[in-house]
Order: sequence, then structure tokens, then C-alpha cells
Amino acid sequence: MNTNELREKYLEFFKGKGHQRISSASLLPENDPTTLFTSSGMQPMVPYLLGEKHPLGVRITNSQKCFRTQDIEEVGDNRHTTFFEMLGNWSLGDYFKEEQISWFFEFITKVVGLDPDRIYVTVFQGKENLNIPRDEKSAKIWQELFVSAGVSSKIVGDPEFGMQNGRIFYYDESKNWWSMCGKPEKMPVGQLGGPDTEVFWDFGEELGLHKKSHWAGESCHPNCDCGRFMEIGNNVFMEYIKTNLGFELLPQKNVDFGGGLERIMAAKNNVPDVFLIDIFDKMRQTLERLSGKNYSSAEVQESFRVIMDHLRAATFLISDGACPSNKDQGYFTRRLVRRAVRFANKIGIEGNFCGELADSVINYYITTYPELSQNKDTILSELLKEEEKFRKTLQTGLKILRTQMRVQDPKSGQKLDFVDVSDGYVPTKLDAKFLFNMYQTYGFDFEASIEEIKQLPKRSLLQNEIENLKNGFNEELKKHQELSRKGAEQKFKGGMADDGEMSIKYHTATHLLHSALREVLGDRVEQKGSNITSERLRFDFSHSEKLTEEEIQKVERFVNKAIESNLQTSFKEMVVEEAKSQGAIGLFGDRYGDKVKVYTIGDGSQIASKEICGGPHVESTGGLGKFRIKKQESVSAGVRRIKAILE
Repeated sequence: MNTNELREKYLEFFKGKGHQRISSASLLPENDPTTLFTSSGMQPMVPYLLGEKHPLGVRITNSQKCFRTQDIEEVGDNRHTTFFEMLGNWSLGDYFKEEQISWFFEFITKVVGLDPDRIYVTVFQGKENLNIPRDEKSAKIWQELFVSAGVSSKIVGDPEFGMQNGRIFYYDESKNWWSMCGKPEKMPVGQLGGPDTEVFWDFGEELGLHKKSHWAGESCHPNCDCGRFMEIGNNVFMEYIKTNLGFELLPQKNVDFGGGLERIMAAKNNVPDVFLIDIFDKMRQTLERLSGKNYSSAEVQESFRVIMDHLRAATFLISDGACPSNKDQGYFTRRLVRRAVRFANKIGIEGNFCGELADSVINYYITTYPELSQNKDTILSELLKEEEKFRKTLQTGLKILRTQMRVQDPKSGQKLDFVDVSDGYVPTKLDAKFLFNMYQTYGFDFEASIEEIKQLPKRSLLQNEIENLKNGFNEELKKHQELSRKGAEQKFKGGMADDGEMSIKYHTATHLLHSALREVLGDRVEQKGSNITSERLRFDFSHSEKLTEEEIQKVERFVNKAIESNLQTSFKEMVVEEAKSQGAIGLFGDRYGDKVKVYTIGDGSQIASKEICGGPHVESTGGLGKFRIKKQESVSAGVRRIKAILE
């Protein structure tokens, strides 16, 4: 079984349990000002988990593309990746714990073939002061399943004391509780939450990972981080709502399951290194050929893993519209590519290589994600452009770093080339701000700069010096992140997430703008992204040239005519093929499911827009106000951006 087959078996298994299969949403969320990326399988499902009716019913399954920026620095070990697929199935007020736990156990043991004796689970121990009881129901279901499989099923209530021959372990809310705000006490009134039960695969005590990773006296258990155990699935049971009086049970209880596709495949192979699954085979072989080094060598594994992860992620991000740039989502794509080039340089790859690895990613996923092949030219072009640009920057950065590290004559203060510091010369003092600038400007993370400095002749670094620099670097990074966060909050304030009146008006105007651009520039125009606040709309679309003043005026006239005509807005639910046949525009099979809502603005002979969308919209266009384009700019090659207001 390879990873593509594993994904298909999962989706077919839950289809056989009455679930409707939907496509993965884009990595770039539509009209969600709270986040830059789709970072979990449940993220596109939030409206339905909060009560909105899903057009396909109460049982849904898919494999969702995910990207997590917070894991960039973690990549390099054997299990962290920035891009991953999350296998998911949801019950929207239908089945609950009994079915979910039993079905997943059946899938991983019967379909995947995992040995139940290597499976361990965790459940919620309860929160007495909040009157949330221990999840004994889930523990009992698991115990019965393990007994039926002929496996010991002891329940452990205090995992801090180690395995204790246990199979099922109780943990507190820091491990086995889910809500959008984390721990129960932090949840605002009106928010949903509930216990979860997580599933772990044991790679085996014989690996000795627990012995190498624990301090004296510490005990190994499923949730420790020694590397012996890997979480492969998480069943979330949303059964509580926070009220002014505390926590109350919900009349409609939901199930949200998420399982890491790559991690389940690693468990199937019984190899704790996810980078040894078949997805990465071609990339790994290419890197070995280009570098002349073998992945099995411990000294190059970190570099190989960073390169493979980052270029797989960048390939998907560019395909979904996040081309390398210095802002928003594109900033992270640029950072991924530059880190990959930096680590490639470290293992001796000096020529362009990103396109070759991206090509292997495209070929591997060609059936599951055909849009990669459709966007191949853009992906390869953007990668090459960024790679060549950074290689020039990289050499400049190395030169500046080495210049900064020249030693200083204690008498004249003159900086000299590398000489023996024992002759009385002192090395130039390192500055954390300088190292952070190397990171910001040239893509050198802290460790990369330290590694380069250590290789310079006659330049040694004491451990306490490194630690002080690291602390200073982290302070600079924290300041930068706070500024970025404040900027993002300002940029995205009042977006569609609040369903405010002006946001809904701008959302409706975006549909009219999309139609206007296709009318004026041609049907080749496609939406590449949007962001809507209560103050303006921003719309990205495929077009290679700057709009002329005449074209801008035509677009404005189209939109304002639709507003003045006070057209009615309506929607119908239909299957994708019917939406296509009716001329609805949208990114079919990518951001939406197999059954969609089609919003139409106008009727009869006067239809201004017909587009698939989740809503919301105004009932009629007459109250939108006057539409005016304030600014246009280039986002990346072949993609332009319009910012507009309603007056």
C-alpha cells in the first residue's frame, strides 16, 4: 500500500459508512480574516460544526491540504512537516462516540493492517472544578475494542508514572480537550468544546528512544516526546457549550476526526521517519544524486528533510495562489524556498534544483490534485525566479557575514582579515541585531549564521556567548512577530468572520467585480484570492497587464449599473456538474465540495453574476452604494490586485 492508496482506502471506507466525500479546500482560506492559511482539516468545516447545514448532509469525509507556519522551525526531525494532509470525517449531529471510535479502530486494524498491540490511546480525565466529568464512555469503548482484538486493555489514570502495562491513558485538558480557544477555562460564553481521544502508534521499546531522550527518573508514556510514540489520529467530541452558569451539554453533538495521512503511512511502514514514505522517494533520490551524499548519513538528514518538506509545501502554496513575495501568504512561500536553497547550499548543491524537486511533487500527486499539473508552468517559473534571486542574495549574505567577523587590531581599531587571535587581536563583537538582520534580509536563521561563523578561520564561539546571542536573537524575533501580528490585526479587522453589514455588502460587490473583470478583460480572468473588511474589498485575479484607465472605467460602470438596477440575490444548492452547465464561475473541485451553493445576482435577461460561494450576501444590490476602484497593483507574475470601496 502506498500513500495515494491509503488516502483512497480511507475515503472509500467512510463513504461505505454513509459519508459524502468532498474535495480539499484551498490552502488559502476564502473570506476568513482570522488566518492566512488552512492549517487543520476542521477549519473549512467550522460553519457546519457551529450549526450551518451542510448541503451534502450530516456525514462528511475528505482529505484536507494543510499548512502550518509555526512548524517551519521544527522541520528537520523525523516527523514534523509544514505541509501535510489531514484525513477527516465529521458527524454533524448524527453518530457519536460509539460509532466513531469503533470505525477508526476498524479502519486502522482491518484496512490498514496495523497491529492492535502497537496501538495506544489517550482520553480526557475530566475537570472537576468546571463540572466536566471524566470521559469514561470513550475509555470503556476502547477497552472493549482492545479486548475483542485479544490485546491487554488496562486503564492508567496517572501516566506521569510511566507505562504501567497500560493501554488507555487519562490526560488533562492540556492534552485531551478541544475548543477554538484551548483550555476550558479560557473559552468565552457561547463557544463549543469537548473532550477528545487520541490514537498513538508505538514504534517499539526496542528502538531505545525512551532511554536516549528522558532525563534520569523520567518515565515514558504515549504523550511524551521521546519519539517512541507518534500520534496518528484524534477524535474530537463536541458535546459542551460554555454558558454563564458553566458548561452544559449540547442538544446536537458533533464528531470531528483528524488523522495525519503521512503519519499513518509511517506507522504502516513501522518506520518513525515520515520522510521515508513513498511520497518523498523521488525527491530524496534526486537530492542524493545532486549532492553526492546519502540520506542515511546523520549529518545530512536535517538538510534533506528541510528541503523536501519546504519544496513540497511551496509547490502546493504556489498552485493555490501564494507566489513568493514579501507580504502576506507569499512571504511564507518565499521563506520556504530560501530556507531550502540555504540547506541545499549546506550539502553542496550549488546549481538550481527547486524545479526538479517540484516536478516530482507534481507527478506524484497528479491524480489526487490535478491542479498542480494545470499550474505547473507557474509553479516552476516562480520557483526558478525566487531561487535565482536568492542565490545572489545568499552569496552577498555570506560575504557580509564574513566581513563582519573579521578581527580587530587592539591598537588601531582596524579590521583585519583572519589572523591568529592569540597574537593579541580580538574578534569583532557579535551583535544579536546583526544576526537577526541576517535572518530577515538574507534568509540565514540563527543556527545557519552560527554554523558559518564557526567555520571561519580563527573564530571560535564559547557556549555562553552562543546562548546570550540566541536570547537576544529571540527577543528581536519576538518584537518582529508582535509588529507583524498587530499589522495583520489592523489589516484584517472587521472581515467576513464577523458577518457585519458592510462586510456582507463588500462580499456581494466582490461578485459583481469578478463578473465585470471577465466582461471587460475576457473569460480567462480567474479569482486568485480576496480579502474583505468593513472598510474595503481586495480582489486578486489572473491578468498579466496593468488595467488602462478606460478598462477601469468600464469595470466601475458594470458594477454600478448592477447596483443601480437593484438586482435581487438568490441561491440554489446543486451538484458541481449542474453548476458548471449553468455557467456559474468558481474554482470547482478545489475550494468547494461536490455539492455547492450557487448565488445569482439578477434574474431573467439581467443576470450580473452567477458564482459558487458559501455566502452571505445582501438580498438586493440597491443599497450597496457607489463602487469605486481605489488602487491596482501587481501581486506576482500573472496576478493583479484591485482595492475598491463603496461610497
